[in-house]
Amino acid sequence: MKILSINVATIGNLFVTEDGEAPRRVPTAFDKKPVAASVRVTRLGLLGDEQADLAANGGINKAVYAYPFEHYAFWSAQRLAVLKRDVPLSPGAMGENLTISGLLEDEVWVGDQLHIGGAIFQVTEPRVPCFKFNVRMGFSHASKAMLQSGATGFFLRVLKEGNISAGDAITLIAGSRQQTIQAINEQYRNGPQQDLF
Repeated sequence: MKILSINVATIGNLFVTEDGEAPRRVPTAFDKKPVAASVRVTRLGLLGDEQADLAANGGINKAVYAYPFEHYAFWSAQRLAVLKRDVPLSPGAMGENLTISGLLEDEVWVGDQLHIGGAIFQVTEPRVPCFKFNVRMGFSHASKAMLQSGATGFFLRVLKEGNISAGDAITLIAGSRQQTIQAINEQYRNGPQQDLF
């Protein structure tokens, strides 16, 4: 288990067109790019990274977003099927801060700690994607596909500030082990909003 890439972005603009209306500007920091150097982790996230919508991202419980690289093949196949062209996806394409390997949603429990470099994180919840993910992926049902597949990644709280780097190993320390990220995803999928699918 390790970090493949650390990704950050500042707030920029995403232009969204709906129902033939003129494009509207939506602030976002979705366009994450890999950072080559060591990055400082603070209680509210990574230095150099911003969040445009603090209700959906950021804050203490959603300070850092981790996403398994193992899901990238799924998204490449989805885009090829819908867009009819192979568009490469680079680390950060899902809007994640940490592109990780070796740790999937069925192996991560809420409350687990991840020791990475000089920082300690705690798993808090899965990502629930919004319309911005549809726009970034290039097709209107991308958010539904993420929820249906359970390939959501997960948010992290920062328990100990420190520096991390791409290539750092991830050591998982088990928490109370009451609910996996996968189990929460299944509740979302089978709950009241199942009519979305």
